[in-house]
Formats: sequence, C-alpha cells, structure tokens
Amino acid sequence: MKQNPKTERMLMILCLLFILGQAATENDIDFKTCGTWRHGNVSRNLKSDLTTGCKELVISANNNTLYIQGSITAKCTHSGSILLDSSPQKNQSNFCVFWEPLLDMLIVEVNGKNRTLCGSSGLQENCCTDLSPGYQKYAGLYGIVNGSVKGDIIQHNIMEVYVFNGASANCKKKFCDEASQKSKGEDMIEEVVMKSNATGHVDLPCAQSTVIEMEEGFMGQSFTLPTPRSVPANTIPSVYLPSCLKPASSKKSKVVCTYYRNSTSLKRFQRESSDLIILDDVVGISVENKIITNLPEPVRIRFHHSTLPANHSTRCVSWDTRKDNEVMWRSEGCLTFNINTTETECCCNHLTYFAILVQMEQRATVRHLEALTYITAVGCAVSLVSCLVLFYWLCKQRKKNQSSLVHRGLVVAIFLLCLFFILTGTIANVENITVCKITGTLLHYALLCTLSWMAMEVFHTFLLVRKVFSSTLQPWVFYLGGFGLPTLLVCILLPIDDIYGKRKIVPSEDVTKPYHMCWMLDTYNSRLAHYIINIGLLAIVVSSGAVMLFLVVKEIWNRPEWRKNHVAFLSIWGLTCLFGTTWGLGFLNFGPLSEATLFLFCIINSLQGFFLLLRYYALEWMKKKKESSSEGSSTGSSKQHMLQTYEKS
Repeated sequence: MKQNPKTERMLMILCLLFILGQAATENDIDFKTCGTWRHGNVSRNLKSDLTTGCKELVISANNNTLYIQGSITAKCTHSGSILLDSSPQKNQSNFCVFWEPLLDMLIVEVNGKNRTLCGSSGLQENCCTDLSPGYQKYAGLYGIVNGSVKGDIIQHNIMEVYVFNGASANCKKKFCDEASQKSKGEDMIEEVVMKSNATGHVDLPCAQSTVIEMEEGFMGQSFTLPTPRSVPANTIPSVYLPSCLKPASSKKSKVVCTYYRNSTSLKRFQRESSDLIILDDVVGISVENKIITNLPEPVRIRFHHSTLPANHSTRCVSWDTRKDNEVMWRSEGCLTFNINTTETECCCNHLTYFAILVQMEQRATVRHLEALTYITAVGCAVSLVSCLVLFYWLCKQRKKNQSSLVHRGLVVAIFLLCLFFILTGTIANVENITVCKITGTLLHYALLCTLSWMAMEVFHTFLLVRKVFSSTLQPWVFYLGGFGLPTLLVCILLPIDDIYGKRKIVPSEDVTKPYHMCWMLDTYNSRLAHYIINIGLLAIVVSSGAVMLFLVVKEIWNRPEWRKNHVAFLSIWGLTCLFGTTWGLGFLNFGPLSEATLFLFCIINSLQGFFLLLRYYALEWMKKKKESSSEGSSTGSSKQHMLQTYEKS
C-alpha cells in the first residue's frame, strides 16, 4: 500500500531525531557536522554571526552563502563575511563545522581549507555543549546535501537550514569524566591543553598543567607543578627541564607538564599487583609535535611522598606508550636517586609519563651481610698475596711440565676472581653504569675461568690416572678450556642489556643500607643465564672433582709416608680446593644450618689461593725431606705416588 507523503516525511523526521538523539547521548563535547554545499556558479562567501550564550547553532546555505550563526560561545563574538576561493567543481563544495566547547573554538573547513571563526581563549569552565537536533528546513535547488554528524549521514536530501540546540554544562568536569573512560585519556588531556593556546597554569578537575613556551636561547627551567585544591604545597613534585629539550629546528616550542594527583582519575595508570604499587603522583611531559628520546641531559622530576616501610623500595618508572591496552611501566631510561626518606628524584632521558613504583621486598634478605662481606674481603686479600707467591714459585721451577702449566692457569684465574671481587663494591658506588657493567662482566669472566681451570685440573689428573704412558697434550688445549670457553660464554651474554650491572643485596639487619656490587642483575634473562651457565658449570666441576678426589685419595692414602706426616691433611685439603669440591657447599645453603654453611662457604673459598699455597709448600717440604720424591710440582708428586702404586700392582 502506498504511504501518504506526509506520513513518509514524518517517519523520516522521526528517524532523523532518533539518530541525532543517539548522537547527543554520547556526550558530544566535540561537535562535527559535515555536508556538501550546492551553490551556483558565482562568487561565494562564508558569513558568520556568533555571540555568547547557549541557545542554538544554525548552519544554512543558499546560492552564494554558507551561513554560520548562533548563540553558543562562552567568550567569543564574531561577525563578518569571508570571500571563499573558487571551487574545484563549479556548483558544489565540501564543508565541515567543528565546535569544541571546552576551548570555545569554532572552525569551518571548506574544500580542505580551515577558517577559524573563534580561536581558543583557554579552557572554559561553563560552556554550551551536547548539541541536539532542532529545526530543519528543506530546500529546492541550493543548500546542504548529505548532512552528517560525526560521519553518520542524517539527511541525503537538500536542506537549507540545520538547527542544533545547545545545553549549558561544566565542560571541564565532563571532559575529565570522558577522558577517564577512554583508553588514551591521558593523551586527550595533553592534546587539549596544548590546543588551548594558554601559557602558565592550566587547571582541570582531573589534572593540573604547566605550559612553558621555549624560545630561542632557552637555558633550561626549574619549577614546581601547580597545586591542586586541598593538597599541601610541599608535597607537589618539582621539575627541571634541560636546555637540550628545545628542538633546534623550531624558533618556539611548547612543553606541557601535566600533574595527576590521584591515579584513579585515569585508571590506566593503576597497576594491579600485590607487591607493586604506583604512588598517587604521576607527571606527564611532552613537547609540541615532537617525540623526545635520548636526551644528552636528563629531565629531572622530584617526587615527595610519605615515609615508606623499611621493607619497601622505590624505583622511577616511565609509561611505555608503545602499548595501547596494557599497563606497561618500565624503568629503562630512568635513574632513581633517593634524596631522603620522603623524596625521590627521577632523571630520565626521554619524555612520557613518570611515576614512583613502590615494591615490597619479597625476596629473602641476607643475614650478617656486613660480617660475610668483611670475611670474604679479608680472605680474598690473603689469597691475592698467596697467588702472587705461588705463581712466582711455579714460574721459577727449573723443569717446566704440563702440571705447572695447569697450576699457573688456575692461580691466575683465582687471582683475577679475588681482585675483581674486592673492587666490585667500590666501583658500584661510583654511579657509573658503563664502568659497573664492565666490572660485573670481568667478575663473571673470572668466576667462569676459575671453574673452568678447576675442570682442567680434574681432566689433567684423569690423564695421569688413566693414561699414564700416553703423550702429553698440547698447552693450547688447556688454555682453550680454561680461558677460551669463559670468553665465548661472556661474549654471548654481553650484547644482552639486562645481564650485567649494579646489583643490590639487602641485609636483614638494616634494609635501608643495601650492599651494591657490580655483578649479574636480578632480571629474568640474568637469572636464566645464572642457572644454566654458573650453576650448570659448578655442578659439573663439583661432581667430577668429587669423583676424582675419591680416586686419588684412594690411591695414596695407604702409603706409609702419608700416614706418618701431618702434612697429608694439608695436601688432601689442597686437592679438595684444586678440584673445586669446596664450592659444593653452595648447594647446601638451606635448612637450619644454612647460616653456618654460608660462613663456611665464604671462608673456605675466599682462602682458596692460600690453601693451594700451603699444599705446594707441604709437598715441597716432603720432597726435600724424602729423597725418593722426584717431581717438583704438587700434581707431579701425586703422579709419582700413583706411578709407584701402579708399578707395584
């Protein structure tokens, strides 16, 4: 059945009202309506008549004039006519009208060219927003075709007039409510502050901003961020902007520093974790139309906070803007300086959002750390001197053999390990990341060399026991295993950024005074490398060393001269150190005897060089006392005993 034309028009109007009503419920703070203006092949004008108030916005068009009028602005009044350029097509032009009530800004775009009728005069408290459909008037030949609101077509027919009614509202509050619900609400805030053309303090219910215009000759600037209502002034972060922040390509450039007092205003800043908490203060810094990274001089933000519990630590973090829908706080590019118990300063070489991450220390602290450190340092100092003496004696030997070569390699490795361990604590306090990373790498290399040369000692002793009459191996085989393998492993790890650096060890007695050392970091990659390389190599050395120690002791224990001399204990103990079996105490650090085991581990292994010196001295003393002994090195003496036993059997 054919419908009445009046009925069709009524249904069309109801549909239009429904669509526009749906758009109005979306809290359209930013209004955009577009269409195609059909006009005659004559000169054209853009005419405007805008006044303050909150009544209506009227968009109309005829043969030669596009007319924007109404009472919707907060401060702007504009009246006049602008002659438009000739249209690329003779009888129509595309146009859009943009209304941003928060900025009190109205822009008309005709054929891709913008005309600002009302420029921004700052952020408005009360404004005319939530434009809703009002009166529309059809046209015959000239007018607006395909009218749309925010991209949704509302009328395909030719319309002479579109009327939109306004409603007064608190725009700042509405804007903050909308930003808090958006995935990139923080970017919306910085963008609108930048577009406001304001300088100095810009206030919003959800954030306070400071806009600074950097001109030529900008020498840097320090300032305190704006103080929100009901917040003590002495708790507000302060910011230092370096001179290198200003882009050299721009004569003038704006930087916006935005302060979010309560991270609940933007839910994306929150972090759901039982042991990681972002403090309430978040500071965002951005430069107009620029992405700033790798600054030669860092931006400094000093945060003020309450005194934290003793088992909590603070760390400067920055928002990783590469992830749109994930909470990504990272510490890369920022250094943390704890000024005192209530102040933390962040020095960062890039611009984004910055905050303080509070971490509750879940890992177990080390008891008696100061005593253990002192004992280890003294033991390493004694071993250093012992290694120098022992190396001199080994080099002084008239008869150079394979045994002395292997001993010298182990002595050099232990010397390097003790040296870098003594230096690591001092270098860690220099606050030079590169130097600390190099020191941590060298310390790890010395540890791997020590374990590798112990493995070479086990391998060399195996050759003496099982292949007595075979020819000796070339020296490069032992150097390849003792120094080459550690070099390869360290070269594999070195390109990975989060392997080496400053490591913090917290004592149980006073968690506020941690011990810093240059070593492997407490990261996933570093822990993985530690368990695979360090623990794996140590397990191989200890297990093979224990087997070889049992075989050697079994061969020589029943000899009469060993039961008569008290130096037998020192030699057996020297073999224990030689084969690395004392490092097996590290696997026994659990249970009620863990503290005693830890002390034994530090004492015995730090004095490893000294025990090897005692063993060498004992064997030399036995050699001089008993003319039957012919070999000069410690393993050489053991070889003679084993050869005699082998011949008797």
